Amino acid sequence: MALKAGIVGLPNVGKSTLFNAITNSHVLAENYPFATINPNTGVVLVPDERLDYLTKVFNPKKKINATFDFYDIAGLVKGASKGEGLGNQFLAAIRECDAIVEVVRCFDNAAVLRYNEEPVDPANDIDVINLELSMADLDTVNNRIGKMESKARITKDKQALYEMPILTAIKAVLEEGKSARTVKGLTSDQLEYAKKNFFLLSLKPILYVANVADSDYADLDNCAYYQTVKAIAAQENAECIPLSCGIEYEISQLSSEEEKKEFLESIGATESGLDKLVKASYKLLNLSTFLTCGTDECRAWTFRKGMTAPQCAGIIHSDFEKGFIKAEVYKFEDFKTYGSELAVKEAGKLRFEGKDYVMQDGDVVFFRFNV
Repeated sequence: MALKAGIVGLPNVGKSTLFNAITNSHVLAENYPFATINPNTGVVLVPDERLDYLTKVFNPKKKINATFDFYDIAGLVKGASKGEGLGNQFLAAIRECDAIVEVVRCFDNAAVLRYNEEPVDPANDIDVINLELSMADLDTVNNRIGKMESKARITKDKQALYEMPILTAIKAVLEEGKSARTVKGLTSDQLEYAKKNFFLLSLKPILYVANVADSDYADLDNCAYYQTVKAIAAQENAECIPLSCGIEYEISQLSSEEEKKEFLESIGATESGLDKLVKASYKLLNLSTFLTCGTDECRAWTFRKGMTAPQCAGIIHSDFEKGFIKAEVYKFEDFKTYGSELAVKEAGKLRFEGKDYVMQDGDVVFFRFNV
């Protein structure tokens, strides 16, 4: 299940440095606008302590984490919705992503240029990006209204009649310069319909990354820039992850897990900001993990919440879904409690589930099928 999040932000806020740290790669990270023109792509592992635990117990030939794609997208400037800067490329790249990770500058450094040469202002930076996405969406909504309005009024077309109230509500929000995801008064079904059919940029789920100074990382309560971003995220029911892109890049360059652990301990952290970011991005898209294990391979598999056992079997191989018979399932926590599959079974914690079973995060499963 290939899923991707686009790393976006104004020029020189730390996007490419963050991308380098996430993927341990070496894309261009220069101190001038538009150092990134075409989106760079990186596949990263989703950290999973459960998979690590199972791997220690089963000692398989292979361990395979779930993965997540991150796109490093060109910096956006005011007027992007009208084609300014690299606006058209920027917006097109975002359309290809499932979620948005917006990096916001929360540090002062005269050596790092500001795209507008004005003082650091996280709230303004967020407004610039949100406004450009909203204005691009407003064009999309107006075009769709132009096609649907007469159908609804004259021919009473069912689709048009259903869409018009949704479009009208979203248009009102966009005209205020707000994101479509802040719209009120729509049912969950209407909102889901809009996501699947209107392809709006500002309706995509968003995660804010506050790129703070190294010196502020250990004292976030007193970092005014971070608190500003955190408050804005809270208003949108979005999450805000504080991290120092510079520190994260340093951590990514360490050669061993032991060195990384020592470094984190030295700054008073239990896990890296990048691990938090990857996990939060995974959660942002309503994703969960089921696990398969054995002496050959222990593996984490990504699925969307609400998927049934046969659908999840199909993620492994289409034949598994076609010939699905049943799923042998137990909870990872039960395995950790009892210590072995045999003990889990003897304790009555191993279940046999059929086609209607909705898979849960942390399920350890063996699919039986016949093709």
